Amino acid sequence: MSAALKLRVAGSLAAAGALALSGGSASAACWPHGPQSYTCTGGSIPSGTYSKLKVEGACNVVPDAKIRVLGNVHVAAGAEFDAQSAPSTITIRGNVVGDEGSLVGLGCEPMSYTGNSAHPCTVEPDAHSTITVRGNVRATDAAAVLLNGTTIFGHVTLRGGGSQIPWAIKNNTIRGNLTASGQKTDWLGVLFNKVGGSVTLTDIALSDPDPGAPGVFIVRNTIGWDLRCSGLTPGVSGGFVPGSVNVVGHKATGQCASLV
Repeated sequence: MSAALKLRVAGSLAAAGALALSGGSASAACWPHGPQSYTCTGGSIPSGTYSKLKVEGACNVVPDAKIRVLGNVHVAAGAEFDAQSAPSTITIRGNVVGDEGSLVGLGCEPMSYTGNSAHPCTVEPDAHSTITVRGNVRATDAAAVLLNGTTIFGHVTLRGGGSQIPWAIKNNTIRGNLTASGQKTDWLGVLFNKVGGSVTLTDIALSDPDPGAPGVFIVRNTIGWDLRCSGLTPGVSGGFVPGSVNVVGHKATGQCASLV
């Protein structure tokens, strides 16, 4: 990934933070009994227990926030849920759902935890997030999805979407399946994950501006069942370290047959 591309990613998130601080608002609808629902239209989401969380603008989390969501997190079309720039502890009992043009970013970790595959927090770079989703993560036509060091009890299903922001699925524990299909984006990597089910990657077209970019990175994942890849352009890469392969419990097929 080029330095220019990394700067564009940083600029995008910085712009989101600036918007969040420049006049956004958040509202909570109180229930007579029990936790409240929370809708963020811009700004920082504070610590608390919420019945559900809806993100409708450029929203991040308060550094070191402790957030518990009893239901779903819904990131609306064009909205940004940035829980990957500041450390936090977030537990979501339901699903995380991203709509068209949304950005869904969960988790940050220092290099001391994961080496070169780290995604350090912009705020408190030596700290880390602890994010657990007990349901599924689903995104349809999102601008970007970034999952870093997150525990997901269900499935991760990503359909379509893309932008100049790199998509990164790395250092996660996913108990179900991981499926990504139909993305048209600059870069996409599936790295260092533990997946209980299958990983299926289909019809992903990358436009990484670096000359000779190898395509979708599929590096050192431990997969309980199958690894299936087809229609990935310009190709696939198992990384740059000799012997850095994926461990697959059943079969690796298609373009990923050689990545084990």
